[in-house]
Amino acid sequence: MPGTLYLVATPIGNLQDMTPRAVETLRGVEIIACEDTRHTIKLLNHFRISTRMISYHEHNEMERAEELADRLVEGASVAVVSDAGTPGICDPAFRLVQRAIEVGAQVVSIPGPVAFVSAAVSTGLSTDSIFFGGFLPPKKGERRKRLEEIRDVPATLVFYETPHRLAKSLIDCAEILGDRNAAVARELTKLHEEIVRGTLSELGTKYVAEAVKGEIVLVIERLKKPGSTREDASPDLLKKRIRELEKDGLDSKLALKKAAKEYALSKSEVYRLTKIRN
Repeated sequence: MPGTLYLVATPIGNLQDMTPRAVETLRGVEIIACEDTRHTIKLLNHFRISTRMISYHEHNEMERAEELADRLVEGASVAVVSDAGTPGICDPAFRLVQRAIEVGAQVVSIPGPVAFVSAAVSTGLSTDSIFFGGFLPPKKGERRKRLEEIRDVPATLVFYETPHRLAKSLIDCAEILGDRNAAVARELTKLHEEIVRGTLSELGTKYVAEAVKGEIVLVIERLKKPGSTREDASPDLLKKRIRELEKDGLDSKLALKKAAKEYALSKSEVYRLTKIRN
């Protein structure tokens, strides 16, 4: 029988976020594939894990994926970790997952921290629908083209960004997406954790003048439909929207709840305005 590939999430900053299951898994496998052995050894030493490591990163992923797939075929158990967070998100782990599936190995995710999720839930922006776009392209033309492609996505937008590109990306976002509310989450779970909220233009102005360091997540509110602000929420408009949602397949309770979220109202306010029971 082929072995098992474990995708083990590790802390994005605070080592106390490491789960007991993750520690147990890393102790029990035969090999740990990691982006940077120098980084991962600090984590392993902290938790007294002595499992053998092997490098697996974007420069050797094809060769290593084949090598590790062979070990899985032989019955070995393999764990893959990233430098921080959940492997497979914005790193080459997905190639190894593909090969593991192809050779018939079991793939098991050991859940834990995910930076973009931690950022999104901390901003105060809607989280009922989230679009995660990874890193925006580094070149201006490609970045603006990408923003054009996703401008109308009906979800809160979340991206990873580097400190030296943050201001440029914020300016492009404001010009392409419109001056939406947004937040810059930096160094999450670490000593200097910071979440700065404002409009895209306000944040762009701030970070043009202020250099930043650390790992950054940019969260941007979804595109607002015309007439979808709290002030626009007339009884007739709310009733119309609830009927539209019901036609889309939602029951009356869920339709009322979704309409309330879209107009930044409570369910009780929508009920009071429409007299539709939830």
